[in-house]
Amino acid sequence: MNRESARNWIRKAENDLKIGKDEMKTDNPATDAVCFHMQQCVEKYLKSYLIFNSKEFRRTHDIAELIDYCSEINPEFQELYKMNADKLTKYSVEIRYAEELYFPSIEEAEEAIKIAEQVKDFVLKKLKAEGFEP
Repeated sequence: MNRESARNWIRKAENDLKIGKDEMKTDNPATDAVCFHMQQCVEKYLKSYLIFNSKEFRRTHDIAELIDYCSEINPEFQELYKMNADKLTKYSVEIRYAEELYFPSIEEAEEAIKIAEQVKDFVLKKLKAEGFEP
């Protein structure tokens, strides 16, 4: 297990969460960027858990794939599907290219933040239960 690397991933995830939440406080928030950062936040929290547990994974932005990897370590990670965490994948790389331009609503961006915060709480709780304090 690599505690320092896991801590760094968590730090990066926190930065994504902060950027998105700060952007939502502006007069005309860039909802596409907010949703992208929430996807990145969730991705990084899941990767921090995998890294902490020395679980190898391929390079991916697919939240469902990362949830499944985490579930191999702890089946309770399947609960993230009930939180709709896997739905954030659509905001990853694809949203940034011209053929797929999409501008989420304010409500969608708020929901993405809510999901990211739920995943954050879930992952940190699991890490703490495994003896890791980020």
